[in-house]
Order: sequence, then structure tokens, then C-alpha cells
Amino acid sequence: MTAPWQFAEFSPVGVDLSSTDAVRAYDRNQGTDPARDRALLDRLGVGPGTRLVDLACGTGSFVVEAARRGARAHGVDVSTEMLAFAGRRAEDAGVEVSLSHAGFLTYRHDGAPADVVTTKSALHQLPDFWKQAALLNIAGYLAPGGLLYIWDVIFTFPPEEYAGHLRRLVDEFGHTDGEGFSREDFESHLREEFSTYGWILEGMLDRAGFDIVSTDFPRPTHGEFLCRRR
Repeated sequence: MTAPWQFAEFSPVGVDLSSTDAVRAYDRNQGTDPARDRALLDRLGVGPGTRLVDLACGTGSFVVEAARRGARAHGVDVSTEMLAFAGRRAEDAGVEVSLSHAGFLTYRHDGAPADVVTTKSALHQLPDFWKQAALLNIAGYLAPGGLLYIWDVIFTFPPEEYAGHLRRLVDEFGHTDGEGFSREDFESHLREEFSTYGWILEGMLDRAGFDIVSTDFPRPTHGEFLCRRR
């Protein structure tokens, strides 16, 4: 049971993921790439026995690749259709993953603390107040010294330049040919979802008990944080 005042993370805004066809399209539009997953797993030192939790695991490519190398892989998502797709992907790959119908705020980790927690293109689903709560929750089940990896739409441009950067984001990434995410998808993201500035996330991570190991912002609208729990 969740408190009536808690953020409704089981009713996310953004792309509709309520059908198998929609999830299949999402997997295609997201550009699922097992080689990219493997490269990130290498960076995070994930190997046999590593306890990994992937929050908002989506269609499961990352947790499946983690399981292939012997990790104890846990995938968490608020979408039952996403979890079903991830389960089929794991079955097809002949690996075992643990899948939980939960979100950043509601996931409760069983057993030994996680060694690595990852989340990609999902933390923006939460307003900043609830991002902070989510990071505190993660710190509660990540082992001291464990790694947290975040990739998302994260803003590093000067705040007074926001309009031009957001227009360029829509123009550059919004597809009009029916392939990939549409302009309307990006416009609704900016209008209705909760992407935030990197300097805001830095403060939240510090208050949740994380030290930032490295950052990378290849664009002023996208980037990553690699953090270690104190």
C-alpha cells in the first residue's frame, strides 16, 4: 500500500505503453543495442555474481545482457507490458532474470544489497521532489561503495538559453517519417515530463549519500552521472 499523497508513478506521462504493439514500437524507437549494453556493463564492472538492479528496465535488453554474463539481474518497471516483453526476451536468451512490477519509489529490494543500480531515460518521470525521494530509496538498498548509473535528458545549458536549446532538441531528434520518436513525443516530454538541470541532480545525489565519480554530457540536453554510494 502506498500513501494517498505519494506520487502516482504507476500512471506515468509520456509515450503510451499499454499494449504489446506499443512496447514493441518503443523497443525499436529506443534503439535497443546489445553491444552498447555490453559496453556499459564492462564500464560498471558487472560480472558473475554481481547484484544489479535496473530501474525502469523497459524491454529488458540491459538486464538480459547482465544475466548472460552471470550477474544476478533484477529488472524493475511500472509497465506490466514492458515486464512481459522483458520476460520473453530473457526466455528467448535462455537466462534467468528477476522482474518486479514497481517503480523508483515503490521498489523494495530483497536479499543482499545491490552492487550496481542503473536507470536510463526514466528518472525524468518524477518531479524533482520525488527524484530526491527515489535517490534516497536507491541508497537504502545499494551497498556502500556500490555504483549508481544515470542516463537521461539532463540540461546543462545556461537557464536563460532554454528556449533555443529545447527547440533544437525537438528539431534534431523528433522524427517526421514515422520512424523513431516523433516531434510530438519530444514536445510532450518537454511540456509534461520532469527533466531537470544537472546542477539540481548534483545536489540531490549529494543529499542522498552519493559521491559523483564522473559525468558526461555529450549534448546540452543529455548526459550521464556515475556515482558511488558513500
